[in-house]
Amino acid sequence: MSDSRDTVAENAFMEQQAAALLASVGDTLTRVPPALREPSERRLALLLLDGVLHEEEAATRAAVQAFHRERIAAAADDIERTSVAEGARIWKLYNHGFVIRTASVTFAFDLVRGTHVAGGAFAVDDAVMDRLAEACDAMFISHRHGDHADPVVAEAFLSRGKAVVTPPTVWEGETLHERVTHPQRGADTQHSLPIQGGAAELRVVAYPGFHDGHDGLPNNVTLVTTPEGMGFLHTGDQADPRAFTWIDTIAESHQVDVLMPNCWTTDIVRMIHGVRPAVVITGHENEMAHTIDHREPYWLTYERQLGSDRWGGSRHVGYDAPLVLMSWGESFHHSPGG
Repeated sequence: MSDSRDTVAENAFMEQQAAALLASVGDTLTRVPPALREPSERRLALLLLDGVLHEEEAATRAAVQAFHRERIAAAADDIERTSVAEGARIWKLYNHGFVIRTASVTFAFDLVRGTHVAGGAFAVDDAVMDRLAEACDAMFISHRHGDHADPVVAEAFLSRGKAVVTPPTVWEGETLHERVTHPQRGADTQHSLPIQGGAAELRVVAYPGFHDGHDGLPNNVTLVTTPEGMGFLHTGDQADPRAFTWIDTIAESHQVDVLMPNCWTTDIVRMIHGVRPAVVITGHENEMAHTIDHREPYWLTYERQLGSDRWGGSRHVGYDAPLVLMSWGESFHHSPGG
């Protein structure tokens, strides 16, 4: 049995190792940004990141916490200085959070600080989220779980007159509930969401998804169509297989440029066939509040794309839609038709 001196030494070593490996990961990801044709060097960096983040105590490591905070702050810097002339720039934040900017609008999905991880020590500063709220026109929240819905971030949007759109069960019974927008959930209803003081609008479909088939927790699968006609579909934690009654036919009614699914969703192959997106950008890899077995790694996202008998359903056949994998704070430019 190790004595306390051994434990201290081992812990110090793991801290040093995390810092060294994350420095290498960060350097590689900076030099080799997200692309449709992913260089092998970048893939190896993401797999190395999996290894660091799947150590049992990873969320408490100072190097991991700093890696998260620094990369989200860098994304805020990038968003503030980036203009888009054509297509869309998509930033991936923490977990399933995204910011999307076109020439005319900027909007977000599921932005959280990370206060639900490691007793709050993992979280980015409130001031960083204030900057993101200032840069965006609206935010969409898929469901009420703390890795998707953060009341402080919602308040940052609302206090600036920015719309926050959620299912009716998010912050139910709290004063915040009355200040957010709850669109009718339905596959056949498209809403108009005024933004920028009414100078522009987003077209929104709040598909009636659920977290899974057992807990009955409403989870909006939100399709946002911009004034340019580009469509962005964010699934939240959609996992209820009954949703395929409308997932199977989304492409028949709507154009989806970018699909942002939870990487562990039920039968991602069937979802992609129903949506027919131009690009897939997965989310929910390495949610640090999850146990290691459900802290979804990048290698598993790759494996699901290639196909494997172990996943059941139609997953064993894989899919050929372009996949772009991103880490916290990275961005990708999507050009329709290009």
